[in-house]
Amino acid sequence: MDKKQRLVIVGAGFGGLTLAKRIDRRKYDVVIVDRRNYHSFPPLFYQVASSGLEPANIAFPIRRELRRRSMRGTSYNYGKVTEIDMADRVVVTQYERISFDKLVIAAGTTNNFFGIQGLDEHVYTMKTVPEAIRARNAVLGHLERGCIEKDARKRRELLTFVVIGGGPAGVEVAGALGEMKRYIVPREYPGIDGDEVRVILIEGTDRLLGTMSEASSHDAAKALSELLVDVRLGARVKSVADGRVLFADGSVLDADTVLWTAGVIGVPFKLSGTDVTAGRGGRFAVDEYNRVEGLDGVYAIGDIAAHTDARFPGGCPQVAQPAIQQARTLARNLNAPGFFVPFRYRDKGSMATIGRNRAVVDMGRMHVSRLPAWLLWMAVHLMSLMGMRNRLMVFINWCVNYFNFGSPLRVLMRPSRLPLPSFRDE
Repeated sequence: MDKKQRLVIVGAGFGGLTLAKRIDRRKYDVVIVDRRNYHSFPPLFYQVASSGLEPANIAFPIRRELRRRSMRGTSYNYGKVTEIDMADRVVVTQYERISFDKLVIAAGTTNNFFGIQGLDEHVYTMKTVPEAIRARNAVLGHLERGCIEKDARKRRELLTFVVIGGGPAGVEVAGALGEMKRYIVPREYPGIDGDEVRVILIEGTDRLLGTMSEASSHDAAKALSELLVDVRLGARVKSVADGRVLFADGSVLDADTVLWTAGVIGVPFKLSGTDVTAGRGGRFAVDEYNRVEGLDGVYAIGDIAAHTDARFPGGCPQVAQPAIQQARTLARNLNAPGFFVPFRYRDKGSMATIGRNRAVVDMGRMHVSRLPAWLLWMAVHLMSLMGMRNRLMVFINWCVNYFNFGSPLRVLMRPSRLPLPSFRDE
C-alpha cells in the first residue's frame, strides 16, 4: 500500500471523535489535537452551573476513549491551536508544530460578545466546563453573601441573577435558577426571603427560542413564569460593568451576577500562507463535501463549518447533530477513492428543558411540551453522554433532585491561586 497520510483533527467534540472512529487507519495516521484532555457535553453545562451535576459527570477523558477498538492507532496531542500555516502545512500549538497532509477543523465555537468592549470581563459564560464551574461558584457565593448582607441595596444586587440570551441555553439556565428561587432558597437559605431573589431573562428579540416553533416559545415563556422568572423581551444590552447592566434605551439594572448565553462564534485561528479567512460568525465556508473553500486538503465540520443550502442559507444549526452527520459523511469520502457522497443534513428536531416536568420539543411538524417532552429530553441527553458510568451517575443525580431537590453539589469550592503552574494552558 502507499504510505499513509497524516490526518490531523483539531477538536475532540462530537464531530472530531465521530470522524476519528470511522476513518480508515490503513490509509491515515490520525492525530487529534485539543486544548483539553477530555470530551465534554455542552447541553448540560447549565446543570453544572446550577449545581445539578458534577463536572466529571459530563466529561470523558480522551485517552480513555482512544482505548476503544474503533480508535486504536489514533494519537492525541495536548495543546491549543494558535495558527494554521498553509505554506508549511503545519498546525501550531503553544508547545509544538504538527505537520499534516489533510486537516479537519472541528474546533467548535466560543462566546460571541458582538463587539461589546469589556463584556467578557464582567459576565459569566458557559461554553466550557471551567466556565460553568465559575458560574456555579458565583451563584452559590452570592446566595451565601446575601444571607448576611445588611445593606438593602447591596443585598438586592447580590440576589439578582440576570441571564442574557433567550435561546435554549438561556432558557435552560434561567429555568434552573428559577427552580432554585422557588424550591431551594426557602428550604436552605432561611436568611433570605424568596421574594428577594430575582431571576431575570433578557432577550433582544420579540420571543424566546427564536429557532424553534411559536408553540415552543409560548410554552417556554409560560413555564418560566411558573418558576417566577421575569422574562423581558425586546431588551438590547449595551454594556455590563461594575454590577450594572445598561440597556440600549438607557435603562439600568443592578445585578452582581450576569450570565451570558446570547451568542457563539467559531473558535478563532491565525491562518497564514493563504488569503482565506473565516466568514461570518467565525465559520469556514465549505462545499457539499465539507471542503473549506480555497484551502486544499482542509475540511471543516460542526459548529465552525458554514454549510449552506436552500433550507439553511445561513448554515446548518450549531448543535451536535450536524457535526455528527458531517463527520460520518466526511469519513466515507476520505476512506473512498474520491468524493462521491454529498452531505445532506437530516434535521432530527430541537428541544429545550425548563426545569422539572417542563420542556419543549419540536420534531418536524410535531410539537411536544410539559412532562412527555421532559422525559424525551432526558432520554436523548442520557444516551448522548459518553461512558456508562456518566450515564448512570447523571440518572441517579436527576432522580435525587427530582424527589427532594437534595443535591449534595451545592458546595462552594474555589481553586487556590498559588503556586502558579509551570506551563500555561491558555
